[in-house]
Amino acid sequence: MKILIVEDEQKTGDYLRQGLSEAGFVVDLARDGADGLHLALSEHYDLVVLDVMLPTLDGWSVLQSIRNAGKNTPVLFLTARDQVEQRVKGLDLGADDYLVKPFAFSELLARVRSLLRRGKATEPEVLKAADLELDLLRRRVTRGGRRIELTAKEFALMELLLRRRGEVLPRSLIASQIWDMNFDSDTNVIEVALRRLRAKVDDDYEPKLIVTVRGMGYVLEVPESA
Repeated sequence: MKILIVEDEQKTGDYLRQGLSEAGFVVDLARDGADGLHLALSEHYDLVVLDVMLPTLDGWSVLQSIRNAGKNTPVLFLTARDQVEQRVKGLDLGADDYLVKPFAFSELLARVRSLLRRGKATEPEVLKAADLELDLLRRRVTRGGRRIELTAKEFALMELLLRRRGEVLPRSLIASQIWDMNFDSDTNVIEVALRRLRAKVDDDYEPKLIVTVRGMGYVLEVPESA
């Protein structure tokens, strides 16, 4: 899926582009309102992440022009303003969601995925691998029919592994998406979390699903014989 970010703050724009790219999206970045509007009208995007305060054209003007052009692309507004009237104005102009700065990347990613899921009946409610099932609506995990209790972080980590099944996930990606932090090679938080998750979903079961790829990261794999 393709996402357009319109954000003039360089650090924020680059951070969002890297994070969403690592999450598997194709990302374009515009640094001002005029360029963002041009891209939004001339290219196809599945979602626009739009800052309100922009040079040349503000976010409200960009959104209004997108809607006046007949495009119903979902738009997630980003702003440093938390006044109710500002949120209402954006929603009245056709924004689909609103996120106030500063925000955690994990929350933005959750909102992005929520917007992209809307109206898509094919989005699964339960993610599966072998006899492991992750119920996204009820936030329940079972393996071999047995209920497994996971913490919120463990559930998010399990969901990430299942959604990117078969793909080696580097530690930097896991750190940014689950802990909303830059990966620090001196910390072992990821290794500890994976060890605890394995103890719950893998140690007492066959086949083993979570695999360490030395020097690269982790992957969820289901053996062909399973």
